[in-house]
Amino acid sequence: MRLFFAIIIIYSLSAIHANAQQGINLDNVWSLERCVQYAINHNISIKQDSLTARLARYTLKQSEWSQLPVLSANGSYGSSLGRSINPTTNQFVDGDYNFLSASGNGNLLLFGWLTVRNTIAKNRYMLQASMADLDQVKDDVSLNVANDFLAALLAQEQINVSRNQVDVSKAQLDQTRIFAEAGRLPELNVAQLESQLATDSANLINAIANYTSALLDLKSLLNLDFNEPFSIKVPDVEVGEQLMVSSMQPEDIYQKARLHFGSIKGSELRVSAAEKNVNAAKGNLYPQLSLAYQVGTNFASNYQQVSGYSDTMSGLTPYYSLNNNVRSYNIYETGALPVLTTTPFGSQLSNNFRQSVFLSLNIPILNGWMSQYSVRQAKINLAQQQLSEYNAELTLKQNVFKAHNNALNSIQKYNAAKRAADAAQRALDFAKKRYDLGLTSTVDLLVTQNTAFAASSNLVGAKYDLIFKLKVIDYYLGKELKL
Repeated sequence: MRLFFAIIIIYSLSAIHANAQQGINLDNVWSLERCVQYAINHNISIKQDSLTARLARYTLKQSEWSQLPVLSANGSYGSSLGRSINPTTNQFVDGDYNFLSASGNGNLLLFGWLTVRNTIAKNRYMLQASMADLDQVKDDVSLNVANDFLAALLAQEQINVSRNQVDVSKAQLDQTRIFAEAGRLPELNVAQLESQLATDSANLINAIANYTSALLDLKSLLNLDFNEPFSIKVPDVEVGEQLMVSSMQPEDIYQKARLHFGSIKGSELRVSAAEKNVNAAKGNLYPQLSLAYQVGTNFASNYQQVSGYSDTMSGLTPYYSLNNNVRSYNIYETGALPVLTTTPFGSQLSNNFRQSVFLSLNIPILNGWMSQYSVRQAKINLAQQQLSEYNAELTLKQNVFKAHNNALNSIQKYNAAKRAADAAQRALDFAKKRYDLGLTSTVDLLVTQNTAFAASSNLVGAKYDLIFKLKVIDYYLGKELKL
């Protein structure tokens, strides 16, 4: 009874999986090309590197705009209480008044030993390096998508192989029961086939679980909702058409990869950026010539001017005359009192308007050796980038040679697995015929059947392993990853 319920569960899971595959809308069937394109548009790592490239672009724009004059404006308004200096007359006054001042400054670097231009060139190289890094991340994600896609395909093929094995074992069990009831075979054969069916059923459950896990890994890489209906499109792949790699030399693959690989381009561009950074740092050791312009004005509420004279006499006013160049104060005259009014706001701003233009020469003499150490740090950074470039080229070459060797080994493994699967299938066909005639035991049949099942599974694994190894070669050759 337990075996009966186990078989029902296995077939239920298998049926659910088959119905799910058949019931999925065509819009939810994903090919490798669609998966790669979706990952490029939605993968988190690619989005992060896209933001890094945007920051590099803004840095370049800021350095380009730094060539324009620096302009600033300042203004202040307030009240003064008690005795203070009038900002308009520069005299001490008693009392409260309001004041306003406004000024503007402009500065243009005329010559700075190409510091700004080298900084712009450095930032331009850094932007190009960021774009190369982004291309590299896209290629890496595409390869990872191809790996997970092929892993899902392998898991799906294993489901088919396991389901076929379950069907064969079920048919053999039914036939053996008939033979046992007729007395042609002992009940031991039935028990042995029941055990085999249970084992095959467990293998099918494990294959379905592996397929589900592979789909989750692929969805995670695509940044796709786990609840989204998803099914992979099984391509018609002929391995024999892709074995041209066996005639290629790894050095040729490396030279082609070096021309388009983002990591190589990025390392080369960072070396160029580091060289420009050294030149920019050296420019800070020399004088800088600038053109400056300043403008300003002010207003005070207690600033007054004479607008006329009153008719009221002020009394005797000391008046002096010159006699033989000697001042005499014995002469007096009477005068009218002046009438004072606050100078209008616009008049004050106009009267107090001032501006100046001048050249400024900044000569670095001693600044704590900051400029000198900036040059030394820039040179060390250049040496580091040169080592990074060499390491990137060395790593790429190692990976290419390893990928080429892995592809050749996979070809040999696939050919061996294919021969083994063909031989195991022929042996199984003969064993079935002998079993039907009663010329072989159930144990011998099961051993031959398990051998054929293992050979078939190994062939499927070797096939998709070879396809992935060949896709890795396409990845280094810069080809589009598709099936």
